[in-house]
Amino acid sequence: MTAPTTPAAAAATIRRVTFESEGSKLVGNLYYPPTYQAGQMYPTILIGGSWTNVKEQMAGTYAQKLAERGYWVLGLDFRGFGESEGEPRQYESPARKVADFKNAITFLESLPEVDQNRLALVGVCASGGYLSWVASEDKRVKALATVAAWIHDAEAVKLIYGGEEGVQQRIQAAKEAKNRYAETGEITLVPLASTSDTRAAMYGEFDYYLNPKRGALPQWNKGFNVMSWEDWLTYNPTTLARNIQLPTLMIHSDEAVLPDYAKRFFSDIPHTHKELYWTEGNQFDFYDNERNVNESVAQIDAFFKQHLA
Repeated sequence: MTAPTTPAAAAATIRRVTFESEGSKLVGNLYYPPTYQAGQMYPTILIGGSWTNVKEQMAGTYAQKLAERGYWVLGLDFRGFGESEGEPRQYESPARKVADFKNAITFLESLPEVDQNRLALVGVCASGGYLSWVASEDKRVKALATVAAWIHDAEAVKLIYGGEEGVQQRIQAAKEAKNRYAETGEITLVPLASTSDTRAAMYGEFDYYLNPKRGALPQWNKGFNVMSWEDWLTYNPTTLARNIQLPTLMIHSDEAVLPDYAKRFFSDIPHTHKELYWTEGNQFDFYDNERNVNESVAQIDAFFKQHLA
């Protein structure tokens, strides 16, 4: 990877980077601040978005604005998604994504411009939970911020996915899909979002994922690997909070996903330097609504400037 040669401008400079994770090549976008100067070290952020996301969606939206405030920011395509290698494709595995995030930190540590004493995480939606997992284990991380974090447990998934019966049906479908993949190498895909196909992982009016002017980008595969259900529904990030021993900012609202779970998670974080910023907006507003994104970026910037000293 080479340093940017374009002159400093109001917008961040983006460079495509590659690195290894568990034997697969991952592709990321590294955002340089407009004030970039060779030989200097910068506070650095690793960022992630919702489930099945690619680096051009929420990660790119937030990375651009955070870089403009002076940070280096890395967004990546996880194994099996976007431009990155890895099989099976479109497999939403929390454990696999956490491993990719940790390997991304290792990559960032190899760059001379990265200030390892000012390395932070920003997780939007599902990555709020995934990066909380990273923050609870990886001592290289110095601060964490979550935006509309998806934090669920076994009871919460029943509320969202049709009760015990709906959860067990999805887990059984995942087991069958895993067996099929092991035997034949074939994956079972359904739409991630649809207003007409009841097999979709999200059935209904999910405009962010259906609108090409929002999240339905050409780089994003609209399929959901049925194998993912078991991993997603049995994953429980609520227990992670008690192991987070670093400054943490959580941004959430009453209209975002599982607000009571977010409040409980925040309460369980033992670190003294923590902040819960409560605002307005639904879950998808935090993905790309200009007001919500700008408000969140301002809060993250202020918090990191205070705690990444």
